[in-house]
Amino acid sequence: MNSKSKIIGLCSIFIVIIILLTSAFIIWDINEAKQYSSKQINVDINEITYKIDNGDIEGAKEGIRNLPRNSGTIKGSSIARYVITGSVSIVAIISAFIYIYVTILKPFDKLSGFASRVAAGDLDVPLEQERGQYFGKFTWAFDSMRKEIKKARDAEKTAIENNKTVIATLSHDIKTPISSIRTYCEALDAGLDRTPEKRSHYLNTIMEKCDEVGRLTDDLFVHSVSDMNQLSVTPVRIELGAFMKRATELLSVDGNLGYRSDIKEETFIKADPARLTQILENLVANSGKYAGTRVDIYTHTDDGKVVIEVRDYGSGIPEENLPFITQKFYRGNNIEGIQGSGLGLYICSYLADKMDAELILNNVYSDNEDSVCEGLLAKITFGAV
Repeated sequence: MNSKSKIIGLCSIFIVIIILLTSAFIIWDINEAKQYSSKQINVDINEITYKIDNGDIEGAKEGIRNLPRNSGTIKGSSIARYVITGSVSIVAIISAFIYIYVTILKPFDKLSGFASRVAAGDLDVPLEQERGQYFGKFTWAFDSMRKEIKKARDAEKTAIENNKTVIATLSHDIKTPISSIRTYCEALDAGLDRTPEKRSHYLNTIMEKCDEVGRLTDDLFVHSVSDMNQLSVTPVRIELGAFMKRATELLSVDGNLGYRSDIKEETFIKADPARLTQILENLVANSGKYAGTRVDIYTHTDDGKVVIEVRDYGSGIPEENLPFITQKFYRGNNIEGIQGSGLGLYICSYLADKMDAELILNNVYSDNEDSVCEGLLAKITFGAV
């Protein structure tokens, strides 16, 4: 039974008690009035008899006319008095119980229901109470506790999600250098290392890729219990030309990677060399995987900023997918049958942002009337330093 039912029950009991007491007093008063009237009538009759004996006929008649009116007046006034008193008492009791229910019991019921929802894990519905009420300060503190619990649970959920993302991200990135190692090993097995210089290049690249796998597995271990925000990105001042020459040498295995630059003088950017290499590897690997064409890298300056462009010559990304393509686990709808995790471009965007750079992806269209897509262009823009 809830408090509303209890209050109605108690109120009904008190009303019945008042009605019974009022009725008892009315009956008692009526009986008293009857006894009083009976005695008074005897007195009046004696007085009338006395008046008749003394010859006062008119006075006797007046006494006889007043007998019924006197007794009736006494009984009627008593009933009215008790009915009014009982009614006022009933109204007062109902008002008191309504006040108690509205100010104490109803807020307590609401608080009890709130506590049950919180215990069941529902932390989204706030507990709205006036602080001036009897339970105001308590309910305000209770709702503050709900907010803190919700905040803690949301933080925990975010941490778990970020942890999964970090593990998936690093696992994805490990595949790229391993793929390069396999490609160079196949080249060695096929006897493509016909000169000592080429053989040395292949072996050095394999060793560097092994070191990169080692760094990524270290990240995987460190961040298996941490979140994405703690992924180490340390931008330093690097000379773009020297960096790009070395990076493109590592990325170019089968001759399908071209590189040119319109930057003729030394130009410096602030970036993490390992993470920038990671971005370029992901972009080149994505192009090779989904476009299956040669990839060109082009560096130039634009309005005082340094731009690194990575372009393939495939079918691009559907325009409706472009705004979401850098979200984690998001994949375009034109890559059915090609395995992937939807993390490559998310990693690139995340790392670029950590280096205060901007990654923009757009399709390249032909200038003719058909306006056919001729590939995907990824632009990484840095501020010159």
